Amino acid sequence: MADSSTVSRGLEGVVAASTKLSDVRGDIGQLIYCGYDINELAGQVSYEEVVHLLHYGHLPNKRELADLKAQMASEREIPQQIIDMIKGFPKDTPPMHVVRSGISALGCLDQERDADTPEKRREICIRIAARIPVVTAYFHRIRQGKEIIPSDPNLSEAANFLYLLDGQTPEPEKEKTIDLCYVLHADHGMNASTFSARVTIATLSDIYSAITTAIGTLKGPLHGGANEGVIKMLQEIGTLENVDDYIGDCLRNKKKVMGIGHRIYKTLDPRAPHLRKMAHILSEKMGEAKWIKMSDRIADIMLKEKNLHANVDFYSATVYYTLGIPVDLYTPIFAIARTAGWTAHVLEQLADNRLIRPQSSYIGPEGLKVTPIEQRQ
Repeated sequence: MADSSTVSRGLEGVVAASTKLSDVRGDIGQLIYCGYDINELAGQVSYEEVVHLLHYGHLPNKRELADLKAQMASEREIPQQIIDMIKGFPKDTPPMHVVRSGISALGCLDQERDADTPEKRREICIRIAARIPVVTAYFHRIRQGKEIIPSDPNLSEAANFLYLLDGQTPEPEKEKTIDLCYVLHADHGMNASTFSARVTIATLSDIYSAITTAIGTLKGPLHGGANEGVIKMLQEIGTLENVDDYIGDCLRNKKKVMGIGHRIYKTLDPRAPHLRKMAHILSEKMGEAKWIKMSDRIADIMLKEKNLHANVDFYSATVYYTLGIPVDLYTPIFAIARTAGWTAHVLEQLADNRLIRPQSSYIGPEGLKVTPIEQRQ
């Protein structure tokens, strides 16, 4: 039995693994991918470049990037059995349930799922990363009663996802925005979903199981589901004039304000300013400034009253909403991006594996005796 004095609730402060992939320095508000500050990467590299960085430890040259793009494009096709399965789901199924089930089912059809070489494992990881956006987009079209359309191998990951959603090649600004969101969400230290993926793969389970585990973890409202909560809050507030009263009520009654504060960052989330800037740009172009104005007002109040900063979920919600993306697709987009990090962590775990098996501190009763069933109350 572990000493109860050693328990760290939520494993806070416990170092579970060494990694070369990313580091979250919450005290100074810094996020690093493989040695690069996120502010160095955001706006300068594409999502595919970040996938290469996380998988290989360095940014690709032109040939390496072209090869990775071609590989991801070639892996986008979804087997007909999966399409039929998606068509069989109720149209009101939450998309994250479909993504979780879709990736799990893909593992049933992949004859290489139990590959045990680094090269084959990486191929599986790329295959999963390429297919998560397709599963997401296909379900969205199917639930709308629309025919699914094939991917365009000439489009980037961000552009192809948007193309699959509405059947139109996206404008450069829209593609750039989603690509930036992908880059900012690609990895984030030992977050809950990444940890769960590493726990699963550490048992030497298959990669599909590990990513399915991560998706299930991400869908919770205290993790990836937070961005959906932000826009629902903004919709509930309704107008800029209602913000002060609404937030004041939350503060008086100790209600959670979605998208504010972070478990790790004690100062500004370094990803948030990039999305705030993009939200302003999109609002100006589309003539709908209400949502970003409301967001900025909430952020100002919370910083002044509680010294809490807005996090990445706070502004990503506004960006997606301004782009016209359905609210229940926000978390799947998070999953699409984070698959880069999940798969990289899976490969890193397998390269130097040890079963992850923490202890618990038992605080239940002891010495109980069995009462015959006839005498039990």
